[in-house]
Amino acid sequence: MPDDNRYVKPQSAKEAMELIQKLFNSYRNAPLTSELLNYHTNLVARLNSDILLAAKQEGPKRVADLKSMVALMQSWTRIRLSGRPFLGKMHHFKLSNGNQPKFKRRVHKMNGGSNHRASRH
Repeated sequence: MPDDNRYVKPQSAKEAMELIQKLFNSYRNAPLTSELLNYHTNLVARLNSDILLAAKQEGPKRVADLKSMVALMQSWTRIRLSGRPFLGKMHHFKLSNGNQPKFKRRVHKMNGGSNHRASRH
């Protein structure tokens, strides 16, 4: 396998930010180790360096989203180093609390005409 295809190469700042957001949401509740902290500070440094340059080319809204994302990730570091749990997750590059209700919808279609959601009693 050639080394060129080994790493993910985002084509824009938005793709890079979405990828980092997905990675952040995957490790936000993981136990804090020195490896995780180094990985996290590396991601923040990448956001502040080359991804910031690409975001400036895409426009001021992308730069504002990037700055809010960096602030959120830096607050994660402070909260986790103080020993508290991090509540919430990153959604659209901003903090959203994870306490939203999940609505389950199970549609049961019986052999009938126009009644889409039939009751089974």
